[in-house]
Amino acid sequence: MVPLVLLLRRGAPAAAAGSPGSQPVQSISLSPAALQVLLVVAGLGCCVAMSMPQVHIVAYCMDLGYGMAHGADMLSIMMAAGVVSRLASGFLADRIGGVKTLLIGSVLQCLSLLFYIPFDGLASLYVVSLVFGLSQGGIVPCYAIIVREYMPAREAGQRIGIVMMATIFGMAIGGWMSGWIYDLTGSYAAAFLNGIAWNLLNILAIGLLSWKARRSVVAMA
Repeated sequence: MVPLVLLLRRGAPAAAAGSPGSQPVQSISLSPAALQVLLVVAGLGCCVAMSMPQVHIVAYCMDLGYGMAHGADMLSIMMAAGVVSRLASGFLADRIGGVKTLLIGSVLQCLSLLFYIPFDGLASLYVVSLVFGLSQGGIVPCYAIIVREYMPAREAGQRIGIVMMATIFGMAIGGWMSGWIYDLTGSYAAAFLNGIAWNLLNILAIGLLSWKARRSVVAMA
């Protein structure tokens, strides 16, 4: 099948003038390769952090003595809030751009991860899970928006694919890593701190991207 796909593959059609595909890319003082690396680092970092509550919230509730059912409820709230977040992030990205929207979501996700550690009462965990869901749902789609804003449309498929692969790898390794840390320490506090550290790496990468984009705008003014 793979040779057949390569044989039948055609180049992307040229966009007609005035069509959405003909929209010029925005200026940024980064090479395409450097921008790609930043997005891969950001995608890996955010999803290692994101996977921690998604994979372990049920086990975390059981560890605290609240039982499996409450953990499942929190997971459901988290996923439902993620749908709202995804829609709201798209609305926001249309107005302020993908980079700023991603930075806002990443910072809020990091704060909600931090809140999981001190606020471990049953009611507060429900609230923090809701906040986490509202923070994380729109993060991953922002990478596709950023690629379209700063890279040519003809490269969008491969560029987005590489970033999505990094996010999927981050989700996979993040869930495993959190369990491994729990096995070593006997506590989920260290696992949450590990997620926060990866989230800070994500924020650093997106902050650098935002700074480079802002410098390009100033230079052109």
